[in-house]
Amino acid sequence: MLSRTSRKLDPYHLYLLMSGASSLFITFVFAVNMVYQVETVGLSPLQLVLVGTTLEITAFLFEVPTGIVADVYSRRLSVIIGYTLMGLGFIVEGAIPAFGAILLAQVLWGIGYTFTSGAHQAWITDEIGEEKVGRAFMRASQIGSLMGIVGTLIAITLGSLQLNLPIVLGGALHIALALFLVVFMPETGFKPTPREDRTTFQHMGYTFRAGLKLVRLRPTLLAILGIGFFFGLYSEGLDRLGTAHLLESFTLPDFAGLQPVAWMGILGMIGGLLSAGATQLLMKRLNLNSGAALARTAFAFSGVLVGAVLGFALAGSFALAVVMSWLVSVMRSLIGPIQSTWINQHIDSSVRATVISMSSQVDALGQIAGGPPVGLVGNTFGVRAALVASGLILTPVLPLYARVLRRGQAPVVDAVEAVAVD
Repeated sequence: MLSRTSRKLDPYHLYLLMSGASSLFITFVFAVNMVYQVETVGLSPLQLVLVGTTLEITAFLFEVPTGIVADVYSRRLSVIIGYTLMGLGFIVEGAIPAFGAILLAQVLWGIGYTFTSGAHQAWITDEIGEEKVGRAFMRASQIGSLMGIVGTLIAITLGSLQLNLPIVLGGALHIALALFLVVFMPETGFKPTPREDRTTFQHMGYTFRAGLKLVRLRPTLLAILGIGFFFGLYSEGLDRLGTAHLLESFTLPDFAGLQPVAWMGILGMIGGLLSAGATQLLMKRLNLNSGAALARTAFAFSGVLVGAVLGFALAGSFALAVVMSWLVSVMRSLIGPIQSTWINQHIDSSVRATVISMSSQVDALGQIAGGPPVGLVGNTFGVRAALVASGLILTPVLPLYARVLRRGQAPVVDAVEAVAVD
């Protein structure tokens, strides 16, 4: 009979499996949920905005507390809880076609997401080491892009039968993934707080102060959080209005009688293939263990992203808009793992999940702050103007990156020492 330890899988390959499966399952949901909310549930524009706002507020409130749980108790447990709650949220949304149920679903899956956010990056970093984790993040991003293509195809097929079917299936499979991880996910690199030292809220407060102090002592970390805020600030407008821009500003080509939903799916799948290919090229050329190389690359890609968003907004033809949208997709898929690798190089293990969650929290805060003003610009001056505003909002990340490059890499500060000197 296999022992409990022998059933555990290799962390690197399990991380790729977990990332690919989650990307596949969540694509089932995202490929159809906006159509489901409009056509099946009949949400008004205001209700659609409130759904997104509920999700972002939930993420903002729970990011740091759930990150602290991962740092104090267990990253593995945090990931398992997260996938379970995400699954329950998706099932509620797909099973109950009502506005109140969809709001509840956003709370459930939003809390679940915050349990996984930071925890899975911290877990794999502890299991395989900082020198190897950059490759893991890049490979996971590549696999996620490919799984998104597969997921879109499956979701369109199932959604044509019944719109809520892929949503419910995506939720059920997330719960199945959590059960799989209960059996096969190891946790050997993380040292939890000894049970006798856990005065729960006292130690959680200590962990939060340690993470906050570490951010204050590390200018690079502070800059990373600032960059995360502006990425959140710009992204809400692009995510909410990008599809509307393609559908409303241009006439879709008449090809084989394709409907708008099919067009968006095909364009998204091509974007996923391009992102996967670009990630493969980057993995061969970029030194993932060099903080300076990561910062220079993120700076350059962010500049391209700003230009691509503005080009997408101002494109005079459907073809140019599509090319710009693909460029946006590729840059976003590359910048994400670069930033994850970069931030992990500057964090002490004892507060890794907490600080990563702080980064996600400021991103959520940016989305909460940025969405309504950009939407108001769209209502007043049109979708193009709103997307231009989104591109301009992102530009402050460039001087932030430049400041980090001028400063160079600061020496590592231990989280415990950070609190001790406070």
